[in-house]
Amino acid sequence: MSLIEINDVHKSFGDVEVLKGIDISIGHGEVLAIIGKSGSGKSTLLRCINGLETIDRGSITIGGNHLHGTAADLRRLRLQVGMIFQQFNLFPHLTAGRNVMLAQTVVKKTSESEAETVARDVLASVGLSDKFDVYPDKLSGGQQQRVAIARSLAMKPVALLCDEITSALDPELVGEVLAVVRSLARGGMTLAMVTHEMQFAREVCDRVIFMHEGRVHETGAPEDVFGAPKTAELRQFLGMANVT
Repeated sequence: MSLIEINDVHKSFGDVEVLKGIDISIGHGEVLAIIGKSGSGKSTLLRCINGLETIDRGSITIGGNHLHGTAADLRRLRLQVGMIFQQFNLFPHLTAGRNVMLAQTVVKKTSESEAETVARDVLASVGLSDKFDVYPDKLSGGQQQRVAIARSLAMKPVALLCDEITSALDPELVGEVLAVVRSLARGGMTLAMVTHEMQFAREVCDRVIFMHEGRVHETGAPEDVFGAPKTAELRQFLGMANVT
């Protein structure tokens, strides 16, 4: 059974239908890349999976639990599925370590000592073992994004959703964040990534989904999607992205 099941999901904002019947299954340990033009519905899809947006029709099931959108369902969902955004959203008045500890103590009611142990472990796993007591304004953009990843990992999620997590970074900092994601993929973490890093998607992801005008337009293994696109829309997109 798949870890995440998305069935006939529709989502509109006013009169604009952004998702037009999405059907996707994501397996345990699968690394999924979601690509497409701006406005194709990629980020909205991730926000629906994480419960940040309510869906108008369809269903989303995570770990066999059907989510009905109640407050209790959403709390349970956010304990299971972490989300990392383009912006780092760190609290500037808290150190890196305290940023990682906060959700553990507030949401999971973890003790301070246990939360600190977990925070130090996950910061070490993203290469920031020496930054526990450092404030965000003393960290580079890449380091801040790695703290954001550590914050999600501290909650021990079954899956991570990544929404263009390198798009706000200077080019020289992109590699250090992608190296962390590559390590998570090797470790068996289930990942769904909206990304414009096509070479990374080609090398690391198990499957690629191309979204176009609110629908899954093509899907397949990276070598098929990038090497033998079936539709004119995907060929045009890859050409614009300088992949083909």
